[in-house]
Amino acid sequence: MNLEKWNPGKLLEISGAYWQSCALHAAVKLDVFSHLEGGPLDAAQMAERIGAERRAVAMLLNAMAAMGLLEKAGDVFANTGTAARFLVRKAPGYLGHMILHHHHLAASWTQLDQAVRSGAPVRARASFGDPAVREAFLMGMFNNAMLLAPSVVAAVDLADRRRLLDLGGGPGTYAIHFCQANPRLRATVFDLPATYPFAERTIARFALADRIEFVGGDHHNDPLPGGFDAAWLSHVLHGERPETAARIVAKAAKALEPGGLLLIHDFILDDGGDGPLYPALFSLNMLLGTDGGQSYTDGEIRRMMAAAGCRDIRRLAFRGPTESGIICATV
Repeated sequence: MNLEKWNPGKLLEISGAYWQSCALHAAVKLDVFSHLEGGPLDAAQMAERIGAERRAVAMLLNAMAAMGLLEKAGDVFANTGTAARFLVRKAPGYLGHMILHHHHLAASWTQLDQAVRSGAPVRARASFGDPAVREAFLMGMFNNAMLLAPSVVAAVDLADRRRLLDLGGGPGTYAIHFCQANPRLRATVFDLPATYPFAERTIARFALADRIEFVGGDHHNDPLPGGFDAAWLSHVLHGERPETAARIVAKAAKALEPGGLLLIHDFILDDGGDGPLYPALFSLNMLLGTDGGQSYTDGEIRRMMAAAGCRDIRRLAFRGPTESGIICATV
C-alpha cells in the first residue's frame, strides 16, 4: 500500500467505517428497504410501518440516502436499483441474511486486541449458536453462494462426473447449481444434522430432491460416505487449525474413487500471507471466532492436497469478488 493513500482523512475514514456498517445493519434489521418495495414513503409513514420514532427514522433514512442506498425527493424516500436488487427481502439477490451475520459478528471485532493477546477466540461459532444467529449464518451463506455459484459452475468442469460429495455444504447451494449444470450428476450434501431443515427447503425449492440427498454428520468424527468421483469443499478449511484442515482434506480424498476430482474453494492468501486484503482480514475474523482457524495460503492448501495423495494439483482461473479461489487435484 503506497504512502500517498495514507493521510489523516483516510485513516479517520477507515477508523469510523463501522458507522456506515452499523447504519446499514440497522436498516436491514428494521427491514426498511422491503417496506419501500411498494413505493416511496416519508419518515412518518416509515416510522408507523416499522414501529419506530419518526425523528430517529428520518435520521436513518437520510443516512441511507447519503450512502447512496436510498433516493430522496422532497420528504419521501425510495429504493435505489442496488437496494431493490440486494436489500429487499423478496428479491432473488437478497443479501440481508449475510448483513445480519456481519451484525452478529460486530461485537467480537471490538475485542480483537484481546484475541490477539491471547490467541484465542472471543465468540462462539455462528454455525453452532443461537438459532437466529445460525439462521442468519446459513441463509447468508446460501444468498452469497447463489450469487457466486453461476461463475463457479462455469469454471469447474464436472461433465464426466456422476457422484459429487458437497462436504460441509450447508443448504446445498453449490450441489444444486452443479446438478442443474450437469444433468447426469447426483450429489450428497454432508453437514451437521441441524442444517438439514435449511437444506431440505432449499433442495425442494429447486425440485432436486430426487438427485440431491442430505447426510447428517460431523466431518471431524463421523465416517464419510464413499464412492464419489468428485468432492467439493467450499469455505470449510478456514474454520480449522492447520492439522485439522489437513485431516479433512485427507478424509475427503479417501471418499473419492481413483481418478476422482477434489476441489477446494476458499479465501486463499498469497504465499507471503500479506494479501489479498479480504483473506488477510478474514483470517482475523477466524481468530475471533474459532479455535485455530485462519485463511490459508495457496502453497499451504497445495501441500495438504499432496499429503493426501493428490496429484495434478492446480489453481483454476476463477477469482471471486472477495478473493476466493479454487484449487483442484486428482486422487
